Amino acid sequence: MSKQVDESIVPILERTLGNDAFRQVVITGKECQVVLMMLQPGEEIGAEVHADHDQILVFAEGQGQAVLEGNSRDVAANDLVFVHAGVEHNFINTGSRPLKLFTIYAPPEHPDGTRHASKAEADKAG
Repeated sequence: MSKQVDESIVPILERTLGNDAFRQVVITGKECQVVLMMLQPGEEIGAEVHADHDQILVFAEGQGQAVLEGNSRDVAANDLVFVHAGVEHNFINTGSRPLKLFTIYAPPEHPDGTRHASKAEADKAG
């Protein structure tokens, strides 16, 4: 099996549940990217807008709140949120344990290999 094919098969739930970084790029292709995320209790991603691309978030563990265009809704394991291009969004961990998820950007959002151990590190990186 070629390296590219081998890297294309990922035990995503296992990797998501085992992730301890705020942001960890898993795989980057020409048109999309898969990224693991983990928010500590009380932590949030921060309000943002991706003007030119969609984002899909799939929650694997914990409890949180999705805020889309100012409207809040609870999210938890097994929920998927589709954020359309141009929609302001934020995700907040409202639980007492880490909120773990993976997200898919189309097209890619972060340089391949990006890993930010904490939100502070991600904010510092810009």
